[in-house]
Amino acid sequence: MTERAQQQSHPSTATYLIIAAILTIITLVEIGVFYVPALQRVLAPILLLLSGAKFILVVMFYMHLKQDHKLFAAIFTIPLLIAIGVAIALMALFGVFVR
Repeated sequence: MTERAQQQSHPSTATYLIIAAILTIITLVEIGVFYVPALQRVLAPILLLLSGAKFILVVMFYMHLKQDHKLFAAIFTIPLLIAIGVAIALMALFGVFVR
């Protein structure tokens, strides 16, 4: 791939600012969810999912994996999804979600 082709496929500054805004919004939602009493029973899974979404956005855009081969993105995201699933399964096993 030539240098010119690489420059054209690189995200613009506006893309990075949009991703930063999305990450800020997700962080604000995480903070807001913490203070909603009705969500206390499912707080951990919600925070895990929101943190996972932030992780995936950072990995895909700021580490430039969006432009690389899909295998590299899978190496980061699949273990994360497995870990979140195991954490939620363990929480369910130990009755965290049951009053």
